Amino acid sequence: MPNLLLELRSEEIPARMQRKAAGDLKKLVTDALVEAGLSYEGAREYWTPRRLALDIHGLTARSADVREERKGPRTDANEKAIEGFLRGAGLSSVSEAQVVSDPKKGDFYVAVISKPGRATEEIVTDVMPGIIRDFPWPKSMRWGKASSKPGALRWVRPLQSIVCTFGPEHEETTVIPFEIDGITASNITYGHRFHAPEPITVRRFDDYAANLEKAKVILDAERRKDIILHDARDIAFANGLELVEDEGLLEEVSGLVEWPQVLMGSFEEDYLSIPSEIIRLTIKTNQKCFVTRKQGEETLSNKFILVSNIQAKDDGKEIVHGNGKVVRARLSDALHFWKRDQGNLPDLETLTASAAKFGLDINKPLDQRMAKLDALDVTFHAKLGTQGARVARIRTLAKELADITGADPALIDRAAVLAKADLRTEAVGEFPELQGLMGRKYAALQGEDASVAAAIEDHYKPQGPSDRVPEDRVAITIALADKLDTLIGFWAIDEKPTGSKDPFALRRAALGVVRILLERKVRLPLRATTKDIDLLSFFHDRLKVYLRDQGARHDLIDAVLTPDADDLLMVARRVEALTAFITSEEGKNLLAGTKRATQLLAAEEKKGTVIADGVSPALLKLDAEKELFAVISGASKDASDAVAGEDFRSAMEALSKLRGPVDRFFEDVLVNDEDAAIRANRLALLRLIREATGTVADFSKISG
Repeated sequence: MPNLLLELRSEEIPARMQRKAAGDLKKLVTDALVEAGLSYEGAREYWTPRRLALDIHGLTARSADVREERKGPRTDANEKAIEGFLRGAGLSSVSEAQVVSDPKKGDFYVAVISKPGRATEEIVTDVMPGIIRDFPWPKSMRWGKASSKPGALRWVRPLQSIVCTFGPEHEETTVIPFEIDGITASNITYGHRFHAPEPITVRRFDDYAANLEKAKVILDAERRKDIILHDARDIAFANGLELVEDEGLLEEVSGLVEWPQVLMGSFEEDYLSIPSEIIRLTIKTNQKCFVTRKQGEETLSNKFILVSNIQAKDDGKEIVHGNGKVVRARLSDALHFWKRDQGNLPDLETLTASAAKFGLDINKPLDQRMAKLDALDVTFHAKLGTQGARVARIRTLAKELADITGADPALIDRAAVLAKADLRTEAVGEFPELQGLMGRKYAALQGEDASVAAAIEDHYKPQGPSDRVPEDRVAITIALADKLDTLIGFWAIDEKPTGSKDPFALRRAALGVVRILLERKVRLPLRATTKDIDLLSFFHDRLKVYLRDQGARHDLIDAVLTPDADDLLMVARRVEALTAFITSEEGKNLLAGTKRATQLLAAEEKKGTVIADGVSPALLKLDAEKELFAVISGASKDASDAVAGEDFRSAMEALSKLRGPVDRFFEDVLVNDEDAAIRANRLALLRLIREATGTVADFSKISG
């Protein structure tokens, strides 16, 4: 079957857009072809900085003929109904329709509509201009003389050429020469901008990819990544070092080059006095280079690894020299930031009021930065006030949480007032992603307690499902206070997440609270702390997500989680115990009996059947019901006592005593006895089963 090759070649596409754009191209084209009646065996997308390519193999040569019968009105219907039918079917008169007789409904019109199949070339010519013109780039531009005309083509960068060939695997292919804004598709492409600027004639994907590689273009982005990674590892190892790997940077760099050449540069060792995190970010952000370290060590070396798009005749010496100059200039700036942040601010006299408000030591650099943050009235949110006001709230909330976490109140207070101070440091101003981490380093330099320094960094954590959770009690306290203040504040101004929109990362903050409470075993009454039922429900949603990710069944979570449950750690423990119980043989059998009891009881309650207020022993006639009544009272009390003592496994064990009596009850006892008093008494016994199991979970919500 034939194959389709498509290439859209342009000026350099931003690296962050390439992967998604190639995927969008594949989906848009294949969807359009299938909608037009074609089928294909497989499709794969490719991308480089200067091209998006698509290889569709096993594509049918034409769409199938279609025959459709469209039923119309009766032959004696009114004229307007018949006219509407003819118009919709594309018929000019009733003579073009068939008349079909139905013994029950009479005679009615039927239009037979035949649509002949179309050649794939014709379909591609029809769909491609629209796909290109409406391509979903995050940002696009117009260019050239045509850019001033209405409806001019927009593309992420100027589109230069299009390749579109179609044909069998081992025969000649044809060009599908569709046209858009003066660019006509052909079988001509171009290789590397500098190494191979001559035109290349291609037929199908195999020779297209092979010819591009001869022209210094590696089409497969994953292969480019693999080359860069392994060459970088090798060059580092050859110099007695190891590469500090960075998947995000690797993805970006592979989108900047078509012919990757890995080289090593260096900078003066004096710059290693700068924290490794700053060095790494400086080199990564400004030059898209990797850093290295001595094998088995954490501290960086003064060697960096760069990826060039040019295979230079001097083995890259000039490229390395040029990159080194830029790296050294940026590191010089970083060293300046690092040293300035450890010195005094020039306007200390203006900070005394703010320093007094927060009990800050104006002689310490980090304290000065916090005082400056407050004095400048830096806005946190228009409706929630300044960063200074927020720190004051976090300070108050952290003090309240100290009793729960057991952290030292003095250390908590110190950590709270310094937690946001590094927002006014020059290092964080240059690299916002270092907030917290730089605060920890500056806190250590000015002699803060290790718990305070750790809390300054860790109060932002966890920032996602895989991020680490704070361990130190002071850090746990400040992290909870920070996240709870955020959530309480945004709930108060009704700025809640809606659908997929969560501009203030409130879901992440709530998940962070959930993870801290569960993974660090903190008992926090959320309802009393937040004073908001709707916010409590939001925590429940995040708890469900977390527990499901941990492998818990959704029905078991629902069986345990009540609307007013505000001790999430206890909820998680209940789910854990219920999971262990319900997967055991005893648990499965008790579940079956309990569900039968609750369903029968619910049905009778719905019908309004009389149910006794309590079980009368005198009305228990059969041994099975007498046994169940005798066992259920003790099991219910034992389960309740165990739950009160937060021993959920023992509560489950207590309920397991019901399994045999419940089974025998349903084997030997007819609940709906003819005697109304006996029936009401037996229904009351079923209610006792529901109440007993309800002490640990709502068994009616458990599937199975």
